[in-house]
Amino acid sequence: MDTIANRQMVIINSFEEYSTYLGKELGVSDWHTIDQEQINKFADATLDHQWIHTDVERAKSEGPFKATIAHGYLTLALIPYLWKQIVDVRNIKMEINYGIESFKFGQPVLVDSEVQLKAKLNTITNLRGVTKVIIEATLMIKGETKPAYTGSVVFLYHFI
Repeated sequence: MDTIANRQMVIINSFEEYSTYLGKELGVSDWHTIDQEQINKFADATLDHQWIHTDVERAKSEGPFKATIAHGYLTLALIPYLWKQIVDVRNIKMEINYGIESFKFGQPVLVDSEVQLKAKLNTITNLRGVTKVIIEATLMIKGETKPAYTGSVVFLYHFI
C-alpha cells in the first residue's frame, strides 16, 4: 500500500493479490467538490440543460433544494476518477469499464458539495485469464449520513 493524502492506496499486481480483498472495503477516495462550473460543463457535454442543474437563480427561488444540483450521471461519471485514488492496479495490458449494476440514488448532490467514493470488492472471477471484479460503490456527501448513491461497478483487467 502507498500512503496518499493521509489515506492508504491499495496496490494490486495480480489476480491473486486482488483475491485477497474479497469481501473487504478497499478504501475511500479524497473529497471532491462538485461546483457549478463542473455541472455546467457536464450539461454542455450531455446536452442536459435542465434548469435544476444550470439555472442558479431559478433553482434558488423555485427549486426544492434552493440550489442547483449535480446531474445523477455526473456523479456516476466521477467513479473512474475517484476509483483511481483508491486502487492502483498494476501489471495490466488493459482495464475496461465493463458495466454498472443496481444503482440507486439516495439523495441529490447540491452544488459545492464535497463527495467521496467508498469501495468494497464484492466478487472476483477469473474468466480464462481476464479478471472480472464487481465493486460495491457508495458515494458519500460530506456532512450527510445518507449516501448520494450505492451500486456496483464492473471492471475487467487483463493482467500481464
